[in-house]
Amino acid sequence: MAHTGDIALMAHLMRRAGFGAGRDELEARVAKGYDATVEELLHPETQPPVDHYTLLRHQPSALLPGGVPPMGNINYMYYLVTTQRPLEEKMALFWHHVFATGNSKVDNYDQMLEQIDLFRNYGMGNYRDLLLKVAKNPSMIFWLDNNQNHGTEVNENWGRELLELFSLGAGNYTEVDVREASRSFTGWSFETKIPRLPYGRFPWKFEYRPEDHDDGEKTFLGHKGNFNGENIIDIIVEQPACARFICRHLYNFFVADEPQVPAWSLEPPRDPAAIDLLARTFHENKCEMKPVLRTLFTSDFFKNARYMHLKSPAEVVVGTLRQMGGYEIAMPGYGELSMQPSYMGQDLLNPPSVEGWHTGQEWINSGSLMARINFVAEQVGNTSLPGVQAIIKRLRAMGVLEPEKLVDSCLDLLGPVEVNANTKKELVEQAKEWGQIRWDTAANAQTATKHIGELLQLIVATREYQFA
Repeated sequence: MAHTGDIALMAHLMRRAGFGAGRDELEARVAKGYDATVEELLHPETQPPVDHYTLLRHQPSALLPGGVPPMGNINYMYYLVTTQRPLEEKMALFWHHVFATGNSKVDNYDQMLEQIDLFRNYGMGNYRDLLLKVAKNPSMIFWLDNNQNHGTEVNENWGRELLELFSLGAGNYTEVDVREASRSFTGWSFETKIPRLPYGRFPWKFEYRPEDHDDGEKTFLGHKGNFNGENIIDIIVEQPACARFICRHLYNFFVADEPQVPAWSLEPPRDPAAIDLLARTFHENKCEMKPVLRTLFTSDFFKNARYMHLKSPAEVVVGTLRQMGGYEIAMPGYGELSMQPSYMGQDLLNPPSVEGWHTGQEWINSGSLMARINFVAEQVGNTSLPGVQAIIKRLRAMGVLEPEKLVDSCLDLLGPVEVNANTKKELVEQAKEWGQIRWDTAANAQTATKHIGELLQLIVATREYQFA
């Protein structure tokens, strides 16, 4: 039998490095060991990829650019719910937040999915290489107008966001640096699309136009030369500010909630020593992400940061669907499921601006809180779902359950979830109204199942359940 503390720590890892896990999976991972599990997560290629053809068989339009609900959302939700490479998918979500690109302008869900694929394929590799690929990604080029950045007429949108939101953070560059970086990326564009009819849409492809590039000398962050975009990226990743900025993003996403990004130049990190350690690892490993992630997940500051991160809508929805089960095939109704994060304030593939989503407590308002609770309560109250059945099976094996034991066991098997004394008292009061949970007759077993579903619904409606 796995030790309770080991289970709680493994549950914490799987909530953060993935989207949670049921008790069977947690026990199997505890048996394998914490460090071995971290290594498996860091090497997603050891696990099978998502079966794209199963998705297309049930949702033949899953690669189309539009649709209501958007086919892009259905496609993305299927990957999030069915992946056996949780950290790869979580890192793709992380980079989607950092390199926020929205379909509100791109207007091609197929192109947005191509960008998410880029994050899956390169998001756990080298940050410098990823940054270069993002700079050449047509969705990003169009989103930040670099196709309008000409040698004769500079457009600073991409150059500014590259420095402010994608690499260094405010206060670590000047307006001159923005201008010179933008000049260096002139001519980075994409091929004109072939007309849509009669064959449908054709994908964008990156195109460098040397005749449209500013060949003059530039001065950028203290360096002088006839720079192109790739030179700018090479200079950026050598800046100490770059390592700190990316590592603070990692801390905010995986460890504990930080203030919003625009405040970072004014407010120090929540844990400066943690950021120092991660930034040093980033620098020493020449921008390789895996050593940084390994350092993060095996650190004491990560292991001790339980329930210090408010779940994002994607984490709420995907974590619930994965734990409750029954959603491994993209059946009719998947479109509505795929829109649930949007109802809670996180429209996947369509962040509100280049700044990404505001995280932490800003996820919560009265409307989004109701959407969260109603969605999760509907799932855990459905006692026919495999994940709920698995909890009931374990409870049944315990025999007769007194009210306090029922509450403790449900809290344990649903997370483990930690609640404060007042919350626990309320849950036990409700359980006392039901009396002992018994399984000795068919009628008692039916009543027990009903009450367990109701108790799970009460637990997911607590304040504590909103934190990971």
